[in-house]
Amino acid sequence: MIDITVNGLEKEFEVGKKILDGLSFTVNSGEHIGILGPNGCGKTTLFRILCGSERADEGIAAVAPGKRIGLISQIPVFPAAWTTEDVLRDAHRRLYAISRRLDELGTRMEQDSSPETLREYDRLSDDFRRLGGYEMDSERNRVANGLGITAEMRAQSFDTLSGGEKTRVNLARLILEDTDILLLDEPTNHLDLHATEWLEEYILHFKGTVLAISHDRWFLDTVAQRCIEISGGKAEFYSGNYSFYVTERQRRFDEKLKQYEKDQAKIEQLQRAAEQMHLWAFMGADKLHKRAFSMEKRIERLSQTEKPIEARKLGVKFRERGFEGDEAIVADGLEKGFAGRVLFSGVSLAVTGGERIALVGDNGAGKSTFLRLLMGEETPDAGYIYRGPAIRTAYLPQMVRFEDESRSMLDAMLWECRVQPQEARDRLAAFGFRGEDVFKTVGTLSGGEKSRLKLCMLMGGEINLLVLDEPTNHLDIASREWMEDALSDYEQTLLFVSHDRYFIEKFATRIWSLQDGVLTDFRGGWRAFGEWKERQSVFQKNAEKNEKKEKRDTRAPRPANAERQIAKTEKEIAALEKKIAAIEQEEAENAADYQKLLSLGAQKEELDAQLMTLYEKWEALHDI
Repeated sequence: MIDITVNGLEKEFEVGKKILDGLSFTVNSGEHIGILGPNGCGKTTLFRILCGSERADEGIAAVAPGKRIGLISQIPVFPAAWTTEDVLRDAHRRLYAISRRLDELGTRMEQDSSPETLREYDRLSDDFRRLGGYEMDSERNRVANGLGITAEMRAQSFDTLSGGEKTRVNLARLILEDTDILLLDEPTNHLDLHATEWLEEYILHFKGTVLAISHDRWFLDTVAQRCIEISGGKAEFYSGNYSFYVTERQRRFDEKLKQYEKDQAKIEQLQRAAEQMHLWAFMGADKLHKRAFSMEKRIERLSQTEKPIEARKLGVKFRERGFEGDEAIVADGLEKGFAGRVLFSGVSLAVTGGERIALVGDNGAGKSTFLRLLMGEETPDAGYIYRGPAIRTAYLPQMVRFEDESRSMLDAMLWECRVQPQEARDRLAAFGFRGEDVFKTVGTLSGGEKSRLKLCMLMGGEINLLVLDEPTNHLDIASREWMEDALSDYEQTLLFVSHDRYFIEKFATRIWSLQDGVLTDFRGGWRAFGEWKERQSVFQKNAEKNEKKEKRDTRAPRPANAERQIAKTEKEIAALEKKIAAIEQEEAENAADYQKLLSLGAQKEELDAQLMTLYEKWEALHDI
């Protein structure tokens, strides 16, 4: 069954510049598809057209009747007084309506037990159970916890949340609504690694249809069954995940280039033949003109084939300074906290020259603070940090700022790097800033462009310790590949914070995982670290099972006829309690007889001891 049909879709925002130009594709029910293409190619516009918030100029974008579609970036307007919890609960509004009606019917049935009322109550009770009414609270908690929506955020007014937080809450709401078609526009942008992995696991088990725009290549590798690339306003199809797309795209490019070169060779051959035939025709063989003209028409057809253009690769490298010494960084007993909260403590480690280390952890774990400590921008509450005397550091922060953002890019390069104008323009061009672009003021650049400009500046100095804080944030896939090209030949020490698992796997030889104030030091790449964590989880579960088993083994084995034993013990307890009651009655009747009371007291004490033994036996039988 087809869920989405797009046929001949056209859209232009500037006259003569069609962002979508005859886009056509279909999506079958249950497919999970990655939507690829550079920034500005029309991916988000396509999603808006599918949701109905944007109109196409030409063509059809249709969703199957009865299918509910949800776009996470399209956040509805909620009442001003609503909290985040109210927004999440709104996903179950139908179930709450059924619950209210059931309450009304329950009250009515106290006075009216007519067949109609009973039938409606039974039908709604069945609907409530079938739609998950009894599990909705636990499901809401599960989704909120998975996406990192804290109890504090749930109690907060929805209007006071940041844009990223609202997007995360809206994603949770759409998941809880069990939407048929999910349109995910950069869903991992506002999620930490834990929440991203939770979302991947959810999508893998989601039976509905998913279209995902993402720059997170690991995410696309995990969830996409096939990819659609929007290029030149049209669709290019790839029957696999992102890694398949990369390999297949290169194969297609090589094939097109080979065909183009073959056509060019054929054109040259035909041109020589046509010229020769025209010459022979002038010498008397008039019929050869016709053959020459036919060849020229074929040349014209072959000449219409455009030469395929490969994405420009980065043409510059870091200027490295040789490392001298055994250790680049040494930390011992590091501790840091803010406002009474300890971010981490007791951290001791050593970094040697040439290591590539990824620092990972949930948002707020203290990763950026840890980097600033190593850079000397923060002072530890306890412990010390030592950097080798030969260390020359370059630091790319998460939020890039420049000394004067009113300067043009060219002036910023001249001022901060102390280079000649031609060298500045050459380096800017190598990073994709060409022509009139170099005169744009720094303050008008996007976050990704600022990161690229700052990296361009850093590459001019001799360094042997490069520190990057979320270097691929705000970058599209092409820009991330540029960043990776810049780092691929860098052989000195690299330390970076990143949520980009594709980037981590490509560069990291060591993982520092900061979680709950503890830094785990793992020597290996991201995939190996994930496998190690899974093994540790299995070991932990097995240890807990063994501990429970040991506790069970210390107890007496449960009798095969435990229920019969319990019943027998309860009868014995009742009989003893009856005897003790009779003695107490006899004590009351012989209150003046001292000798009789002593005898009765001894009997009662013996029966009390027997009763306590039976109570312990009864508890033991129930605990087995």
